[in-house]
Amino acid sequence: QVQLVESGGGLVQAGGSLRLSCVASGSIFGIAAMGWYRQAPGNQREFVASMPVVGSTNYADSVKGRFTISRDNAKNTVYLQMNSLKPEDTAVYYCNANALSYHYWGQGTQVTVSS
Repeated sequence: QVQLVESGGGLVQAGGSLRLSCVASGSIFGIAAMGWYRQAPGNQREFVASMPVVGSTNYADSVKGRFTISRDNAKNTVYLQMNSLKPEDTAVYYCNANALSYHYWGQGTQVTVSS
């Protein structure tokens, strides 16, 4: 089992920045990749960014150049730095741990960008 706890969401004006954090605990040695997804009201959950243990980071086209995913292995923490935020970035952001045979999810953190 893997537990994920997100933090860092909030209300920000368009053009502003936020940094989300996700702390992983439990059986983390089987995780192949960590990532972030988001879900806006009435929409399906969509991919935002991912960072595999081996390989390159990946971003959704809608966030490339504005969002950066990173990790601190010593703290078992993954971050999502979000810059130049837009109202369309408003959503609940979920941390994801991909253990290949299973995906773990955090409880989500709300990000609201006002125009």
